[in-house]
Amino acid sequence: MDMMYIWVGAVIFLALAFDFINGFHDTANAIATSVSTRALSPRMAIVIASVMNFTGAMLFTGVAKKIGSGIADPATLDNGVQVIVATLISAIIWNLVTWWFGIPSSSS
Repeated sequence: MDMMYIWVGAVIFLALAFDFINGFHDTANAIATSVSTRALSPRMAIVIASVMNFTGAMLFTGVAKKIGSGIADPATLDNGVQVIVATLISAIIWNLVTWWFGIPSSSS
C-alpha cells in the first residue's frame, strides 16, 4: 500500500476524532448560560447546539476556504500531510487536557 494512503487515512481518522472531542468539549461552553438560567432544559440546549453546529459546518465555510486556499496550503510544504497530522494530534491533546482540568477554552 502506498504510504500516502496511510497518511490520508490518518488525517481523516484524526479529523473525525477531533470533531467528536471538540463537540463534547465546546457544547458545555455553548449551553452553560441557557441551562444555568433555566431558559432551556439541558436536553433542548444540547439539541439546539448540535443542530446549529452542524448547520454552521455545512453552510458557512468561508474561513476554512480562505485558510486552506493560500494562508496555510499544506500542498506547498515538503511535509504538509505530516504537519496536518501533528496539528490534529496537538488539538486533540489540548482539548482533552483543558476538558480534564475544567479550563474553559474553545478550539472551534
